Amino acid sequence: MLREVVELRWEPKYPKVNRWHVERWVPPEAYGSPRTWYAQTMERADGVSVAALGPYPARGEYEHCFTLQGPRGEFVQLTSTIVEQVSRAIEWSRGQGRAMQRAKLYEREERRERAYEEWAFDMMGDAAPAMHGVPFVAVG
Repeated sequence: MLREVVELRWEPKYPKVNRWHVERWVPPEAYGSPRTWYAQTMERADGVSVAALGPYPARGEYEHCFTLQGPRGEFVQLTSTIVEQVSRAIEWSRGQGRAMQRAKLYEREERRERAYEEWAFDMMGDAAPAMHGVPFVAVG
């Protein structure tokens, strides 16, 4: 029997995989007032109001910035050089405006989508020769 439950519960923040997760602390002021927080994150399901992102982070919150792993998803040991590079990237991103960050995110996703479509069309075009190699002859 399948059922749906609307509830708040504690869940692990990250999957149980051996990885380093780099976070940065964000002060509560960054989330606006508690009233704004609940106005933006409250969802209604079956007549029940649920704070979809949990309670207001009154003491601030650690937000995910980076998961350290290799190109094939394998474990990579954290080093001081990696910490330095990641922290520089985080500090640099603080100087970027939200609108600019969002625009760059959309541009990157659009490029990925275009690249995938090009790849898919190339694969479909190369999959089989026209008419499966049989010459086209009209029979009258």
